[in-house]
Amino acid sequence: MRWRIGDVTITKVVELEATGGTRFILPQATREAASQIKWMAPHFMDEEGRLKMSIHALVIETPSGRRMVVDTCLGNDKQGREVPAWNNFQGTFLRDLEAAGFKRDSIDTVMCTHLHVDHVGWNTMLVDGKWVPTFPKARYLMGRDEFDYWRAQHDKGEREEFVAIFDDSVRPVFEAGLVDLVDTNHRVCDEVSFVPTLGHTPGHVSIKISSNGEEALITGDFIHHPCQMAHPEWAATVDYDQKASTQTRRDVFSSLAGKPTLVIGTHFAGPTAGRVVRDGDAFRLDV
Repeated sequence: MRWRIGDVTITKVVELEATGGTRFILPQATREAASQIKWMAPHFMDEEGRLKMSIHALVIETPSGRRMVVDTCLGNDKQGREVPAWNNFQGTFLRDLEAAGFKRDSIDTVMCTHLHVDHVGWNTMLVDGKWVPTFPKARYLMGRDEFDYWRAQHDKGEREEFVAIFDDSVRPVFEAGLVDLVDTNHRVCDEVSFVPTLGHTPGHVSIKISSNGEEALITGDFIHHPCQMAHPEWAATVDYDQKASTQTRRDVFSSLAGKPTLVIGTHFAGPTAGRVVRDGDAFRLDV
């Protein structure tokens, strides 16, 4: 799946898709509640009201020849994850990435919207028992506040998963000298920049693409599923600050409603992208 924004191309590379099993992250979105949001069918929920979600990376190609990966999914061979199926996961992501036209060595930038488990996994790969950078020629851009927070959580050692994620997916690229710690409004190049969308994590960002008068926004996790457009108050259980994440959703949706900006959901299944329109007191995604 590809989109064209001016002279920029954005390509979706899927690692994992699932229907149902989302109550652990969006408990408010019961089948009964979701079924009331009719516009979500069939793309974002099934006929029983079960939510459809995706874990995927997005590759940005600019007219200057840059190739950038936004978020790197779960990764293979990882351990210590709190979701059992994500331990020792064995997927075809790298093969699929190459089949889409992107060899590992051709990627010059990796952007992390935040440092949660399903956004940093393919930062590294296991080679001869050691975690090494998956994209050895890339600069890995991470928010300074985000990095400092998760490094502190790692050093406290209060949750084993935090320690494992940092050790296998963040620390190796940092120690390899490939990480640039940047501000939440960092400008990557003429067409690509960070936009602070705080609340899900302390330094969470979205990615804005602008080219020839056209714009797109890659969400990251300030929104996990389009149902949160109908209900911005449905904060995810994993949000660091649920009040702040709710306010971020309201602010972003209000600013984009009725505009031609293409919103590309980091966990949106199906068509994945659309435009925000007002729907009564809330919003919906027009695909």
